[in-house]
Amino acid sequence: MAQKPSIPKGTRDFTPAEMARRNYIFDTIRTVFKLHGFQQIETPAMENLSTLMGKYGEEGDKLLFKILNSGDFLRGADPQLIQSAIAGDDSAKLAAKICEKGLRYDLTVPFARFVVMHRNDLSFPFKRFQIQPVWRADRPQKGRYREFYQCDADVIGSDSLINEIELLQLIDDVFRRLGIRITIKLNNRKVLAGIAELVGAPDKIVDITVAIDKIDKIGLDNVKAELGERGLSAEAIDRITPLITLSGSNAERLASLEEMLASSETGLKGVSELREVMAGTEALGLCADLELDVSLARGLNYYTGTIIEVKARDVEIGSITGGGRYDNLTGVFGLPGVSGVGISFGADRIYDVLNTLNLYPEGIEGAAKVMFTNFGPKEAARSLQIIKKLRESGIPAELYPDAAKMKKQMGRADSLGIPFVAIIGETELQNGTVTLKNMTTGEQSEISTEKLTEALG
Repeated sequence: MAQKPSIPKGTRDFTPAEMARRNYIFDTIRTVFKLHGFQQIETPAMENLSTLMGKYGEEGDKLLFKILNSGDFLRGADPQLIQSAIAGDDSAKLAAKICEKGLRYDLTVPFARFVVMHRNDLSFPFKRFQIQPVWRADRPQKGRYREFYQCDADVIGSDSLINEIELLQLIDDVFRRLGIRITIKLNNRKVLAGIAELVGAPDKIVDITVAIDKIDKIGLDNVKAELGERGLSAEAIDRITPLITLSGSNAERLASLEEMLASSETGLKGVSELREVMAGTEALGLCADLELDVSLARGLNYYTGTIIEVKARDVEIGSITGGGRYDNLTGVFGLPGVSGVGISFGADRIYDVLNTLNLYPEGIEGAAKVMFTNFGPKEAARSLQIIKKLRESGIPAELYPDAAKMKKQMGRADSLGIPFVAIIGETELQNGTVTLKNMTTGEQSEISTEKLTEALG
């Protein structure tokens, strides 16, 4: 019996209609990237594990897809280590011996590696965008996939907070064009570091950020419990709680933060940066809602300043865009002192939001704008001549390849959502005309081939 075909969990096939919708998203984002002066690059699907490991925190490292070394990947591995891994111990050590590469987890770390390797060919500040798939060994669920596309924009080689303001404008422009109502949440890693200092646990900054970043998913009580499990005292947790549950307007939250973090120079620096970014953004105007959220941490170790996260207001789904500033990322690759800031659009979640809200424009799914029927060799030859001219004018057109029954040909045009059918029969051949049928209204008229381009334009 033939094997039933399947694909790995957390991955998806996309039909032509679905790809038309996805390309609408990619094209919209790409257009805005270019309007803001970003240049496109690409990096390999796989990177050396030495490039990826240790950049995403302990939890992120666990989600890396590792690639077995080619050939006899067990050669040279300690047999005792293999047995320990089989028994459930030392699997990480074994993986380090038999895997030297991994699928990229995001586009930011590969970008940092790219900058270091190509620094002599780049002009700084360097503004790049990248639209490629990434992979994470996560548990598949609604809105969370193991293979998905990210659309990144980064500015590297500049400390200016103008870059953050520009990126927030870019985010707002993309979602305005897509018709998605959003809330942009902001925080600053220096504020989080200030909170850790305030409670006397600066060495626990990673534990604090990993825990509080889950507040929307697991609630405040569970976050407090996790903070306790991570070694925070009850007194420290009580001091953290009012900081991550601030209410009021953005101005009121900033004022409260400034007062609470008065003893932390790092924390006050974060508040000052937040105030500058928010004031500059609001001065330019946004369609989106802008919200200061002190619980926002994003859980990635490489952020050092502004943190950005975008939520759809009309669909229950995880963040659809995120990012932030990373001052030290290129340093681990031998290029210290280069500051960067970037954002990443989650194309697959945006796709799910647009599907849920049915926000696609009409006509994007059609394979062609017009399909020519086929009544035989003479009619087909004439149709191909006209089709060539239509395509040269930028009008997508095709010919039904077989001289089939009219009902079958019309059925194909209808099923593909092709808005017009052009008919060339014996009469049209003699008259040098085309009968054009509107598939939506059912109306049809005989027009000259010279006017066909104008009629379809």
